[in-house]
Amino acid sequence: MPVQSHAATSQIKIILDGQELNLPNEVEVVNARNNIMIPIRVVAENLKFNVNWDQKTQNINIQQGSKAIALTVGKQEATVGNSSVSLNMAPQIIKNTVVVPIRFVSEGMGLKVDWNNKEKIVTLASTTSPPSSPANGSQNDSITNLVHEINYLNNQLVVSLDREVTPVITTLKNPDRIVVDFPSTNFGNMSQPVPVESMGKLDTGYIPNLTEVRYSLFKNDPAQVRIVIELNNVSSVNYNQQYDAGKFILDLKMVNDPTPATPIGGSSKKIVVIDPGHGGSDPGTTSITNRYEKQFNLALALKVQAILLQEPEIEVVMTRETDVYPTRPERVKLANDLNADVFVSIHGNSVSSAPQVTGTETFYYQRANSKELANIVHKHLVKAMGLKDRGVKNGSLEVIRETTMPAVLLEVGFLSNKSDEEAMMSESVQTKAAQAIVDGIKEYLKL
Repeated sequence: MPVQSHAATSQIKIILDGQELNLPNEVEVVNARNNIMIPIRVVAENLKFNVNWDQKTQNINIQQGSKAIALTVGKQEATVGNSSVSLNMAPQIIKNTVVVPIRFVSEGMGLKVDWNNKEKIVTLASTTSPPSSPANGSQNDSITNLVHEINYLNNQLVVSLDREVTPVITTLKNPDRIVVDFPSTNFGNMSQPVPVESMGKLDTGYIPNLTEVRYSLFKNDPAQVRIVIELNNVSSVNYNQQYDAGKFILDLKMVNDPTPATPIGGSSKKIVVIDPGHGGSDPGTTSITNRYEKQFNLALALKVQAILLQEPEIEVVMTRETDVYPTRPERVKLANDLNADVFVSIHGNSVSSAPQVTGTETFYYQRANSKELANIVHKHLVKAMGLKDRGVKNGSLEVIRETTMPAVLLEVGFLSNKSDEEAMMSESVQTKAAQAIVDGIKEYLKL
C-alpha cells in the first residue's frame, strides 16, 4: 500500500506584507503530497484575526469583523461567510499545529499568494478588497497556480495542479504539435524542477505517433507554463479535456498517416514490458534505513532495461523510466495494447513489524504460462540474490491479474530486513539481479 507521509520543509519562510513571520520552534511549514501547508493560527493572528480552536470537535473558527471562516481538521470543506468552499486538501494537525493549503489562505482570507520554489518562500500580501468567492466558480487571477507533476501515458497528458485552470490549447504544423498554455501558472514542488529559460522533457519511452513531450516556464511575469506534445506520422488528431480531482487531463485521439513508421511489435522481436513498481506520489514501502521502495524498483528496472537493449531479438518497453506514477490500470493497458510477450513487475517487500523476515518470492496469477515464467525467473533471481527462497506463489495482484500475457511480480527481498536491504541497495548485487531477470526472460522465450 502507498505510504502517506508529510515531509517537513522547515527551511521554507513565510513573508507577510513584507515581513518574515517568526515561527515558533514547534511550528513548521510542511509539504504534504505536493501541497504546501502553512500554520493557519500564525498567519491569522498576525493579521489581527481572532482564532478559536475547539479541541473536542477539531473546529477552527476565524473571525475579523463581520467576516467568519470555519474549518475542520480532516474535512475537505470550509465555510467562508455563508459560502461553502472545497479545499484541495483537508486541514491537518502536524506537531500540534493546524496547517492548511496556501490556496485556501488566498481564497478564504483574501490574501495574494506567491510561491518561490527556488528559494522556498511563501509570500502573502493582504488586500483591501475582498477576494472573489470560490463557491461561485470564479478564479482569482492574482494567485499563481502551481504545477506539481506532468505525465503522459496511454495518449493522455495528465497535469497535477493546485487549482482548476482553463489552458489555451493550440495546434501547430511542421512539425505537428499540440501546445498547452496554463495562464498564471508556475512550477511547484516538482521532482525535477525546471529553471527559468530551461526546458524539461518527459521520458516517455517508445510511444507510436509521439516524438516527445516537453515543458517550460514560457513566461515569467505573469507566469505561464507551456507543455508541447510533438506528434509523428499523424494525419489528424482530436482531443477532449477535463479536470478531475486536482488533475487536468487531455485525452488525445490520433489517426495515423497512410504510411506510418513501423510501430513496436511490427518485427519478429519479442516485446518485454518491465514495470518498476510505484513511483512519483506513490513511494511504496519504506526501508529500514528510510529509503523508498520506488527508488530501488526503478534502479533495478533500469539495469534490466540496459541489458535487454543489447538483445537483438527483444524489444523492451518500460512503464516508467523516471520518478513518476503511472496507475496500475495504465501499466496494464500499456502491456495489453502492445500485445507484449512478457510482463515483469519489480518490487521490494516489507514487514516492518517483523524485521527478521527475509527472502525472495515471485508471484503469478493462475495462468499456466505465467506460472512457467515465474518458476524460471525465480530460479535465476534466487541464485543471484543469495537470499532465502520463499518460493513461487499464486497472487491476485492487479498488474499480473489483468494483463493478458505471461506476467510475474518479483518481490526481490525485504527492505524491512537489514541484510536484505543492504544487498538490494548494492550496485553490484543489483547488476547480478538484473542479469538474472534477463536470463530468466530469455530462457522462457527460448532465446
